[in-house]
Amino acid sequence: MAQSAGRSSLADIARAHDVRFLLATFVDMTGKPCAKLVPVEAADELENGAMGFAGYAAGLMGQKPQDSDLIAIPDLASFTPVPFIKEGLAIIHCDPHVDGKPWPYAPRVVLKSTLARLAEKGMQAKVGAEVEYFLVKRNDDGTLSTADDKDDSPRPCYDARGVTRMYDHLTSISDAMNSLGWGNYANDHEDAAGQFEQNFNYADALTTADRVVSLRYILNILAGQRGMTATFMPKPFTDRTGTGLHFHLSLWSGAEALFPAGGADDGGRGLGLSGLACSFIAGILDHAPALQAFLAPTVNSYKRTGATTSSSGATWSPRKASFGGNDRTHMIRVPDNKRIELRSGDGSANPYLAIATAIAAGLDGVEKSLDPGQPSGPGESKPDAHLLPATLLHAVEALRKDPVILASLSGDPAIGSYYADAKEEEFLSWHNQVSDWEIRTYLTSI
Repeated sequence: MAQSAGRSSLADIARAHDVRFLLATFVDMTGKPCAKLVPVEAADELENGAMGFAGYAAGLMGQKPQDSDLIAIPDLASFTPVPFIKEGLAIIHCDPHVDGKPWPYAPRVVLKSTLARLAEKGMQAKVGAEVEYFLVKRNDDGTLSTADDKDDSPRPCYDARGVTRMYDHLTSISDAMNSLGWGNYANDHEDAAGQFEQNFNYADALTTADRVVSLRYILNILAGQRGMTATFMPKPFTDRTGTGLHFHLSLWSGAEALFPAGGADDGGRGLGLSGLACSFIAGILDHAPALQAFLAPTVNSYKRTGATTSSSGATWSPRKASFGGNDRTHMIRVPDNKRIELRSGDGSANPYLAIATAIAAGLDGVEKSLDPGQPSGPGESKPDAHLLPATLLHAVEALRKDPVILASLSGDPAIGSYYADAKEEEFLSWHNQVSDWEIRTYLTSI
């Protein structure tokens, strides 16, 4: 990859920001961040495609030990200095290539493929993300507890005292986001003891996915420096609310927002949405069971979506594929006429794959002019609404039966099948472990 005339090189950009080392980063299909630490003296080699990874060793990436290297090609627009972690360090997000071509199993490549489909129709996607997490510590007996011993209320949401006790952590994350131009606008205690959320402005879909990956890394490192663990595990505590990853989605054509009805009647729904927006919603609802394999991609995810209550009295996790107005009991909430909030994702979701598959589902609804019907009332859902999968295995089965979502990863159903096989293996690996619950229930039952 020769440097374009007049364009700053990666080395130039790094030196202009006093960066000495680059974390050349990509994620595998599970969302695990993979990186090499590259000195600025080797930035030209990275930029020119000389930085190889053993793809099979990196994780779930569609490779075998005998396959050609993954070559990390940096996206210069994603350059992110992180001096608050280490002076002179920056993250650069990369697109893995194999034999000179973008690797279709790579999650960032998958998302870019979906966005290219949108662009062919003259549309772009903008996305906001709500990143929830727990701050925990590991006890001597191996159990987990909240990092803040005083954070033990059954209903701590928005508690000013809990936020104040975590002031140093929360403000360090806020300062980090604002120094990067992300526009942090709120930091709050979430519904469960030990649970927090820190919000930043929406952006184009790829930028937001990159920022979710970067923020998880930042949260992990800065929490660790204070002796805590930041976890995005969907359900670390049986009796508490789980951790979501909600996405706010909208479609645009240049500077024109495509979701508002623009004063036209929206079919009596009372939400102010265009026909395109309604069809987009219908597509997501139609493919909801298969989408959960990406929005809730772990065994633990279904301890969250299957919960019937929590210590606070609510789970905030939808169990059916429904939509409604400004109502947080639905899979799709419509807070205003400019966006929809997809609420069935959790903290284990890979943001690239979750956004890509959700957009693919919505786009299918647009292409087929699907109708979602009337919105459900508060706390209600239609009798014919899809039930969301009860376990990861159910989600895998739904994915295998849905040709649209199965083929939504870089347009190749073989990639969807590869992912489904890996997730079935993950489920069976867990299922084959004998748990304490089984010992208590069955040891002397007969």
